Amino acid sequence: MSLAICSLKWEAAHTGAQRIRYDSDGYHLVRFPYVTGEEQYDRWNMHDPARGGKGASVFPDPRSGLIWPSHDGWGVLSALVFWEADGAGLEYRARFVRDPLDLTPAGYNSTATTDCGPTRGGQYRSYMWQMFVHPDTPVGLKVSVRGAGDAKLSTPLMCAEFKLAIHTDVKVP
Repeated sequence: MSLAICSLKWEAAHTGAQRIRYDSDGYHLVRFPYVTGEEQYDRWNMHDPARGGKGASVFPDPRSGLIWPSHDGWGVLSALVFWEADGAGLEYRARFVRDPLDLTPAGYNSTATTDCGPTRGGQYRSYMWQMFVHPDTPVGLKVSVRGAGDAKLSTPLMCAEFKLAIHTDVKVP
């Protein structure tokens, strides 16, 4: 069975801080630079700055948070998110979203929302979900940190990775 893979990585230490801005759904779409090397891999051009708009996307605009699947298939999405230590954070959330910017007829569709309480120090989480993906429907990773009274906090990210592996030969009976 063949795989088409896209692997994105962002680190504050290399690219600078990523400002946390909450969308109307109460989540921030994590952005990724348009580079390759180390953990960044995109031979299928799924993180294409030309997709989804009239002009080319430039990191860190919202479209830099999208992966456009190269094939129809069974997608395995995974993510890694490191938040800085923040004593006010009571809940750390992440979700995978189909069409997080509502750019296509498919529309926004969140799936696999995970939330958890804080641990001591920085917050380090990994996530995984599997679902069917399609070339005309981008996917994204969205995060949120909530404090007392469900307040949305702008807790800085230190590192984020977002990966899609598409099984392109799904057997049918």
